[in-house]
Amino acid sequence: MQKKKLAIIVGGGPAPGINGVISSATIEALNHGLKVFGIVGGFKTLFDGNLSNFKPLTIDDVSRIHTTGGSILKTSRDRPENAHEKFKTLLSTLYKSGIDYLITIGGEGTLFMASWIERETRGKISVVHVPKTIDNDIPLPGGFSTFGYQTARHVGVNLVKNIMEDARTMERWYFITTMGRHTGHLALGIGKAAGATITLIPEEFPEKRLSVRKVADILAGAIIKRWSMGRQYGVAILAEGIAEKFDMTELSRMEFIERDEVSGKVRISDIQLGRILKPFVMETLRECGIQTNIVSMNIGYELRAADPIPFDIEYTRNLGYGAVNHLIKGGTAAMITVYEGRIMAVPFVEMLDSGGNVKVRKVEIDSELYKVAREYMIRLEESDLSGETLKKLAETANMSPERFRERFGYLFGLS
Repeated sequence: MQKKKLAIIVGGGPAPGINGVISSATIEALNHGLKVFGIVGGFKTLFDGNLSNFKPLTIDDVSRIHTTGGSILKTSRDRPENAHEKFKTLLSTLYKSGIDYLITIGGEGTLFMASWIERETRGKISVVHVPKTIDNDIPLPGGFSTFGYQTARHVGVNLVKNIMEDARTMERWYFITTMGRHTGHLALGIGKAAGATITLIPEEFPEKRLSVRKVADILAGAIIKRWSMGRQYGVAILAEGIAEKFDMTELSRMEFIERDEVSGKVRISDIQLGRILKPFVMETLRECGIQTNIVSMNIGYELRAADPIPFDIEYTRNLGYGAVNHLIKGGTAAMITVYEGRIMAVPFVEMLDSGGNVKVRKVEIDSELYKVAREYMIRLEESDLSGETLKKLAETANMSPERFRERFGYLFGLS
């Protein structure tokens, strides 16, 4: 009897723990008598019809990779312009390979592809998805994090701690942009754990079109408040998704806007958000007679391919094992996750909205967890715009209390 074949493919950007899933899934599948193949190069291989990139995997190939970062199968974001037409090539490639089971590892885009493949193959190929993203924006049951997030936050916190010490030593400010195209989970997680001065995330701005000036004034207000407390240094963490809320026409006058060659979408991760905001903040501070140095920087690529911390090593071993066992028991069209100490499969249909798009988990700004984060930030609050606090802030900014309230009151809807 011919052995059944299982293939593993990785989509999207790197995340710590990918190799852990590949390792545990391969070992478990081989132990059940399956043949295992790694599809090298992600979905680009399938869209190109490249069968030579189907690499047989053995236990020796994967037994010690679970502690390493990156992906031994590489990955890609490629989704051709004519995706629907090229999808025929993708399906043909899978059929020619003789694959019975497919495990996809990736974020929302890969989950969408997994669902599409499963639906179109009509039971010929069983498909399960293992969710990974350092953005932590896939709505897993119980609020559990996606694999890779915990490691990315851990590495990010260590970087920010060093930068905070540099800020204190040099008496300067840092504007640090982190990854998170749609949500602020990573920025908030790093800022909260590191004790950054202030963290800004897209979820706190409900408007469809966000003014660059408004974000800059929030940062300027934080710096003024910090100065009024006798501290002339600090670190602001900015989620890159804030830039997506800006008017791109306005933004393109300040920064070269690069778009993805395939999708045409703005490459948010390449926008230097801190650099855009810096001149606006510096202008306001000069008007207040405050002289300080601001350094802008991005962190993100440093986090994606880091060696996973023990949390993600253990987590991905569970996920790879769960993915294979769900498939060999006849399961398909499901995402594998961990909930209340158990490995479980969530049907694809529960992960999609009414339009067929993958749901996105955002930071709940009304939650207690976000409230805790805000309580430990140094930033202007509406309560600061009255009484003795207002007088102190106005004095620091070389303004009258009335002028200070007029200048910054709009941030809180005050006239």
